[in-house]
Amino acid sequence: MCSEITRQAAQMLGAVCLPHVPANRPPVNIVDRKTPMPCPPYIYPLMILAVLCLAADQAAADEIERPPIEYSQTAPDNLVSRLQAKLERDEAKLEFAERTGYLAALLAALDVPVDSQMLVFSKTSLQRDRISPRTPRALYFNDDVYVGYCHSGDVLEISAADSKVGTAFYTLDQRAVDKPQFTRQTDSCLICHSSSRTEGIPGHVVRSLFTSPSGEPIYSGGSRTVDHTTPLADRWGGWYVTGTHGAQTHQGNLLIRGKEVPTQLDNSQGHNVTDLSERFHAEGYLAPHSDLIALMVLEHQTLVHNRITKANFTTRQALHYQESMNRALGEPEDHQFESTLRRITSAGDRLVEAMLFVDEAELTAPLEGTSQFAKTFSSRGPRDSQGRSLRDFDLRRRIFAYPCSYLIYSEAFDDLPEEVAEHVWRRLWNVLTQEADAEKFAHLSAEDKRAIVEIIRETKPQAPEYWRAGDAAP
Repeated sequence: MCSEITRQAAQMLGAVCLPHVPANRPPVNIVDRKTPMPCPPYIYPLMILAVLCLAADQAAADEIERPPIEYSQTAPDNLVSRLQAKLERDEAKLEFAERTGYLAALLAALDVPVDSQMLVFSKTSLQRDRISPRTPRALYFNDDVYVGYCHSGDVLEISAADSKVGTAFYTLDQRAVDKPQFTRQTDSCLICHSSSRTEGIPGHVVRSLFTSPSGEPIYSGGSRTVDHTTPLADRWGGWYVTGTHGAQTHQGNLLIRGKEVPTQLDNSQGHNVTDLSERFHAEGYLAPHSDLIALMVLEHQTLVHNRITKANFTTRQALHYQESMNRALGEPEDHQFESTLRRITSAGDRLVEAMLFVDEAELTAPLEGTSQFAKTFSSRGPRDSQGRSLRDFDLRRRIFAYPCSYLIYSEAFDDLPEEVAEHVWRRLWNVLTQEADAEKFAHLSAEDKRAIVEIIRETKPQAPEYWRAGDAAP
């Protein structure tokens, strides 16, 4: 919210307060003007709000640069940093292709399926000048990494889940060289990816907003951060969407002509679209799809990744603060403040809620994508002795057949600090076996709970002993 207000304020100030320069004249040097152009009175409250929001976002950015996180100074450890080490040791190689540069080779090296391709045409990312409805930005992902590609772009954009720094951001120059070099980004990406939209941690943002035929966002029409709780009717503004969804509506494949968003929108031509060939040229991309199911999974995954990072950072920060307070107050090193426990349990509870799909938007008609993403995703398992997997789809009432996040198998989840990991495991067990917070988790039937426990028990060796023994949680 704050980042968006700040951006809109800057745009309005530029549009209203700066002098108009005719096309046939050189730019005016504002410093040399003798009489500055005054801003209209209604701009000043927006300026004040923008400054306050910018200060709030800056405070969040400063927090992650201090101990114990030290975001920019900490060496990351993730799929991308490990691939870079292999490239430097000549244990891996990335082939450069004429049309798409390193894209195909990078996806293969990181085990990211091409089937996961999604296309966004709003100018809302780093290489905005390369993005339009005719040249959308392509996104690809697996459980641990996200890759962004722009047609004729200067760089590939990559983000990776990282247990040390939460999310690490990189670019890779789209120039053919002997040894490609990933460049870690610690400033420009955090403007949008470490703000109130991500709860102040380096994270991922999926947005829905109205877009003009040129790809420019129409901010006056509103902007929404999207996750699995967002109603379909409010999703996918600025995105291409391929797949069928019955009578359910959404904002995908929609361009707004004019400066204002109409009160009554007709997006009937954007619904149940299975072919994008008339909307953009697919020759410069790896696939012609922007798969509906891939979008649904992405929106769930980014929420859980952000909550994992929040739980990780909150625990480390709370323990660091407690350690400092114990020294200052002369308390024993192992003295625990109630506030520390509250911070850790709160972050853990919010992670559990995301993992168990609390407030998931209900589906009212079956969904079907146009690529092989659903099949590819489900095939990755793991499966229990009955052949069940947390990756199995429902796509009639909800996304997954067994609503517990598959990111329980991720490295980022396994590397949570012990203090919050213990709470998360205990909380999951109590919700699934002891009717804890029955109202909040009412969407989970007794059959759902039993199946989730059985699947995790067989497929997650790192689960605490009481999960395997079936005993009550301590």
